[in-house]
Amino acid sequence: MSNSVSEPLLLIGGGRMGEALAAGLTRNGWDRAALVVVEAVAARREALGQAGLQTAATIGDGLRALCEARREVAGAGSGVGAVVAVKPHDVEAVSRELAGLVSGAAGGDLPPVGRVLSIAAGVTLEDLDSWLAPMVALRAMPNTPALVGAAASVVSAGRRASEADVEWAAEVLSAVGSVTVLPESALDAVTGLSGSGPAYVFLVAEALIDAGVLAGLARPVARDLAVQTLLGSARLLAETGEEPAALRAGVTSPGGTTAAGLRALEGAGVRSALLEAVMAATERARQLGQRH
Repeated sequence: MSNSVSEPLLLIGGGRMGEALAAGLTRNGWDRAALVVVEAVAARREALGQAGLQTAATIGDGLRALCEARREVAGAGSGVGAVVAVKPHDVEAVSRELAGLVSGAAGGDLPPVGRVLSIAAGVTLEDLDSWLAPMVALRAMPNTPALVGAAASVVSAGRRASEADVEWAAEVLSAVGSVTVLPESALDAVTGLSGSGPAYVFLVAEALIDAGVLAGLARPVARDLAVQTLLGSARLLAETGEEPAALRAGVTSPGGTTAAGLRALEGAGVRSALLEAVMAATERARQLGQRH
């Protein structure tokens, strides 16, 4: 990571996504001394500490710990970046607390925070810009494969964000997978497709496993075959760059078994069901965004 020692990082929220991001950053070269995870729950702090992560119980304590990082980490810059990885209903309180600490830090013992990346679903950049002013706000939507370093993440910039700020956010998110930069207007559709998409894939996996059992396979065998089929098919799509329709045609012989299976899927409306699922999730994302 080119920026691994240039800006100490405060990660607010040590849940599954926060832990995945912290683990990905340290795995990819982010200096552990320059990363502090703020987590209010003592048991979670203990678990994160056992995983080798530096923790703090409050945002203020975390910022104070990063004062030492700015002095001790070679090449560390003067500022601090922050990632907000808490539940959506907690983002406003966390943002206002962070802004209050930073605005009161002049001449004190707390370092300045220049930019903040929120990964909470449904919290708009308009709200983040308001709550975090004068800090730079960015918003991202990573999905749960971040837990294994295979996320599809999208980042959007607030009104005060520069190209350098977007690059910083993309570098942080790249620790857990691929990153795409899009305007915020695309994020509801992103939520409907890649944010909720893993659940659709897991439902397909469940159905394939059950079908294998119904066809006479032992459940562990059916699970292994279904998982590897999904994994291999995704790699084939990613690595060949071919369109899904072309790859599907390559598997399908006229009058063969695959043709019979595809006919059953089309007859059951699987394609239209997936279209409706993405659109329903997208609309729900819009509704949730209007609440914040």
